[in-house]
Amino acid sequence: MPFRMLAFRSARIVTPEGERAGVLTVRDGRIHSVTPDAPKGVALYDLGFLAILPGVVDAHVHVNEPGRTEWEGFVTATRAAAAGGVTTIVDMPLNSIPVTTTADALEIKRAAAQGSVHVDCGFWGGVVPDHTSDLAALMAAGAFGAKAFLVHSGIDEFPASDPGTLRAAMIALKAAGAPLLAHAELMGACGAAPSRASDYADYLSSRPRAWENDAIRLLVSLCRETGCRTHIVHLSSADAIDIVREAKGEGLKITAETCPHYLTFAAESIPARSPAYKCAPPIRERDNRERLWQGLREGVIDMVVSDHSPSPPEMKARNHGDFMTAWGGISSLQFSLSATWTGASSRGFELGDVARWMSQAPARLAGLSARKGALEVGLDADFSVFDPDAAYTVAKESVLHRHPVTPYLGLELKGMVLETYLRGHKVYDHGSFVRPHGELL
Repeated sequence: MPFRMLAFRSARIVTPEGERAGVLTVRDGRIHSVTPDAPKGVALYDLGFLAILPGVVDAHVHVNEPGRTEWEGFVTATRAAAAGGVTTIVDMPLNSIPVTTTADALEIKRAAAQGSVHVDCGFWGGVVPDHTSDLAALMAAGAFGAKAFLVHSGIDEFPASDPGTLRAAMIALKAAGAPLLAHAELMGACGAAPSRASDYADYLSSRPRAWENDAIRLLVSLCRETGCRTHIVHLSSADAIDIVREAKGEGLKITAETCPHYLTFAAESIPARSPAYKCAPPIRERDNRERLWQGLREGVIDMVVSDHSPSPPEMKARNHGDFMTAWGGISSLQFSLSATWTGASSRGFELGDVARWMSQAPARLAGLSARKGALEVGLDADFSVFDPDAAYTVAKESVLHRHPVTPYLGLELKGMVLETYLRGHKVYDHGSFVRPHGELL
C-alpha cells in the first residue's frame, strides 16, 4: 500500500557503479532516487558510515515445506533470511513433498508459502526422468527454471538425470526461455568408498574433483548442442574453473555459483565426527578454496549463494557423527552475507564485489533483475543496513534456522546486518521482526 517518502543518508551506499555518499530515497516501495542531498520535507534517517547494501538474492535455498517442514519451513527460513540481509530467496524443488516437478506441485508449494514469508520468495522447478514433458507447463505456471541432478539427490523421489533426460529438458527449457540448473557430479571411479567414515578425509576421497569436472564437461557439451542457458550450482572443484572459462570464451550461455562454505572452510581443518560440515560436493582443500576466490576475482564464477540445506539434528548425528551416513547439507542462510564478507574483505575485495556476487548476479539468473538485485532507481527498495566492521561470534541461541546445526557455530564473522528493508518496509530491526511482508514471485 502507498506510504510516504523515506530518505536514508549514508557515507557508503553500494550501487552498481560503486560506493557513494549520499541519500537514498524510497517511495511506494521502490527506490526513488540516489542523490547527494536529501529532498526537503522528507523524513531522514542518518546512518553515518553504516553501509546500505542491496538486499541479497539467494537463488539456492532448500525450504523443504510442505512435507518435510520438520527440516525447515517458510517461516523459519525467511526469518533467518531477513536477519542475514537476504530479501529474496528462490526455493529449490526438493526436499519438499511433493517435489516441484509439475505445475500442480508448484501450486501446492505456493499454497504452503502463502502468508508465511518474511522476505520475497520465488521457485525453481525440477528435472527428473519421465517428466520432461511437464516442464513447459511448469515454467508457464511460474517456475523460474529447473534443476537437475547428475547423481542421486539423496531422496528417491528426485532421481538423477541421464544425458537423454538432460537433453530433452534443455530443449524444453530453451523453448521456454528458462535456464537449467545442474548439480554437477557424475559418479565415476574413485576406489572403494568406505561404508563408514569418522575422518573427513575419507568422505572427501569418496567424491573426487573428477566427478564435478566430468559432469561440467557433459553440461558444456549439452549447452553447446541445445543453446539452453546452463547454470552450474555449488561449484566446489577449482579444477573446473578452466572448463567454465573456456565455455564462456566460446560464447556459451554458462554461469556458475559457489557457496560461502567452500570459501570459508578447508578440508584439512574439519574435525573428525563433525558432519555439520558435510555437503555434496564436499568442502575441499585450502589451496582449492583460494582458487575459488580467484575464480570470483576473474569473473569466471558469477555468484555466491548459500545452498541452505538443513535437516533435523538426528539426521546429522547418525552413527555418532559418521560422515558417510549423515545427511549432506549445510545450514547457512542467516550467515552467508557475513561469511562471504569476512573472507572477501581479508582478500582485498570491496562491498561492491559482494553486492555483485550475492545480489545482482543471482537476480539476473532468476529473471528478477528488472525488480531486484541493485540499488537503482525504479527497482524494489530491498536493502540492508550493514556494519562492515562489526564482528560477532555465531552462538547457538542466535541461530534462527529451524535447527541450530551449522558449521558456523563458534566462528567469528565480520559484518553485521542491523536492519533489513523489503520494498521499503522494515522487516528486521536489531534482532526484532515485524509481521511477514514477503510476496510470492
